[in-house]
Amino acid sequence: MKSLFAVILIAFAPMAFAQDTVITSPIDGSTTLLTTPDVAASSVLAIQAPGATLRGLDKVSGEVIDLELSVGETAAFGRIEVTLGECRYPEDNPMGEAYAWLEIEDPLRTESVFEGWMVASSPALNALDHARYDVWVIRCTTA
Repeated sequence: MKSLFAVILIAFAPMAFAQDTVITSPIDGSTTLLTTPDVAASSVLAIQAPGATLRGLDKVSGEVIDLELSVGETAAFGRIEVTLGECRYPEDNPMGEAYAWLEIEDPLRTESVFEGWMVASSPALNALDHARYDVWVIRCTTA
């Protein structure tokens, strides 16, 4: 658990950790000492893509649909509306990973049902919590 937490912190931190940094888990209070950085801050470059492919599932009817969205575009799926804010992928692996900023609205609710980054390889990391619909990222469009 400690190493997973450290990996998540390193992967999503806005800046790189310095050597000999102590990370304290907010879950159990355990600490981990980073003696050497796992990833140098400038070694992984993310490229912005012009769009993304998303997959939607209607859990009631069983309907599955692929949504091809450009950045800034909104598509309706059932009663929800999905807006793609941004899609990024690693420069050295365009088909291996995708990170998409999504905003998902349901007209029956007063506030947004989802707003944040979804990761293609780990859809459960930050998932849509909706009783009827699931949406997840498949890939960024590179051309």
